[in-house]
Amino acid sequence: MELFPNIEPFNTFHLPVSDLHTIYVEESGNKNGKPVIFLHGGPGGGVDPKYRRYFNPDKWRIIMFDQRGCGKSTPFAELKENTTWDLVDDIEKIRNHLSIDNWVVFGGSWGSTLSLAYSQTYPNSCKGLILRGIFLVRKKEIDWFYQEGANNIFPDRWESFLAPIPVEKRDNLMQAYYEILTGDDHSKKIEAAKAWSTWEGSTVRLMQDENFISDFSDEKFAEAFARIECHYFMNNCWFNSNNHLIENVDKIRHIPGVIIHGRYDIICPVVQAWDLHQAWPEADLHIIPDAGHSIFEEGIKDKILEYTEKFSSL
Repeated sequence: MELFPNIEPFNTFHLPVSDLHTIYVEESGNKNGKPVIFLHGGPGGGVDPKYRRYFNPDKWRIIMFDQRGCGKSTPFAELKENTTWDLVDDIEKIRNHLSIDNWVVFGGSWGSTLSLAYSQTYPNSCKGLILRGIFLVRKKEIDWFYQEGANNIFPDRWESFLAPIPVEKRDNLMQAYYEILTGDDHSKKIEAAKAWSTWEGSTVRLMQDENFISDFSDEKFAEAFARIECHYFMNNCWFNSNNHLIENVDKIRHIPGVIIHGRYDIICPVVQAWDLHQAWPEADLHIIPDAGHSIFEEGIKDKILEYTEKFSSL
């Protein structure tokens, strides 16, 4: 299946959401179409114009925004007043600002985390959930990717991730990275940010793409991406338990949903999609047999397009 043609937004604006933060929001597609809010990954990843192409522009009113501290939102790479629950409230502020009664929520990777947190907080605002690359933010998932696990599959790329961290601090890489990324040494901060970001870019696809990986090493992108991700993960994303999203799934059981996940996802192992589906069997589950984590992989792309078509009639 082919993605829809490139389109430009018909509306863009900056929405003040606190005394400190202003977020960039855009609308594209059909002004009178079914509204969908697209929640990007990271946290700190920002939106990409390609994301608009997963929705039929004749049927959907596509709303995207850069979460606090990244993309075109300001202040850049800011960690103050930047928590999961701040973002959840920002989404609701966008909905109210645009006078939308309810909408379909789309989220991949961290976006799936945020989609679950938002829908469990504001279930009446959600007509449907399209979730890709499930990330539940449990301790074992953080440890798998940032301490011990994924390094056994990508040992060559892991060497670059380890490089900014002194040997004596490698028993807690998250803490060591956090100290650098929130420190005062700008050159060390950028070196660490690039290493952090490139590690994720190196593992995101089933088949590695060096051009795609190089996008993750862009200095500006990496600074927000690494700082904000590390900030969130150091704080367990402000969830009140290790399994918060599973424990609160009853709040969204009635909402139509689909879970799409690559079988060979190294960043977010497929057991997370499986565990979510076990708790929420009412949602459709599709494990893509020839894909990793990226939204741009063929099997994942095709299944998303199938469901954005299906959910356009909710």
